Amino acid sequence: MPAAALRQQLNDHVGHMYATGILDEYYQQLQLTQDEVINIFFHDADRMLNDITSLLNLPIVDFEMVGELVHQLKACNCSVGATKVNLACEHFRQF
Repeated sequence: MPAAALRQQLNDHVGHMYATGILDEYYQQLQLTQDEVINIFFHDADRMLNDITSLLNLPIVDFEMVGELVHQLKACNCSVGATKVNLACEHFRQF
């Protein structure tokens, strides 16, 4: 099923849940919070990846600092469920 059709199906279902009183305005607040968490994750992840890249481009690499940044990136993945990023962090730290 195309993504647009799935999105419409979800919107219809959520609309029905509002209409029947299953959901209320608290659900909307949670959705807004979720969007904020994802935006913060993208901002933080971008900053950490740029910092890691900068460290790896130095003539003498501080692998302890790189490892710390990778650990921080892995930790911030927990809030958004970015499984593949989490796995990549694990592989990077093992390397």
